[in-house]
Amino acid sequence: MGRRDYEDERDAPEANSLVPAASVVVADSAGRILLQRRADNGMWALPGGRMEIGESLPGCAVRETREETGYDVALTGIVGTYTNPGHVFAYDDGEVRQEFSICFLARPVSGRLAVSDESTDVQWFEPAEVDGLPMVASVRKRVDDWRSGTGPALR
Repeated sequence: MGRRDYEDERDAPEANSLVPAASVVVADSAGRILLQRRADNGMWALPGGRMEIGESLPGCAVRETREETGYDVALTGIVGTYTNPGHVFAYDDGEVRQEFSICFLARPVSGRLAVSDESTDVQWFEPAEVDGLPMVASVRKRVDDWRSGTGPALR
């Protein structure tokens, strides 16, 4: 299913769903960051997704990371909370989603790189390499918040 991201754009459709979600900055001992190239929009992104009924948001973060990258992770902190009502995702099926998202910080504990049906590529990057990657503004904001090391942020 295709997806278009809108961030504070006049022509953005109005949200018709509000979804709790998690994203994860996975950093290894060398300081590299784990990113996936999304199949639905072709952009590089953090692993993450919507919380399922019956799971916690930290559990969602761990599950989504495993599903999308092949890695099991240990959560070590929170990068920030992201709730911009002007940032919506419009899907081909008519859903226009606003997310309430918490971005976690994690380290890998086991696993290996694996592409899922939601991604076309999964790679480790040096932080400086991320600047040249195609990425939606809200994901770049999370990566920049992590790199700045300012701690939990309200967004």
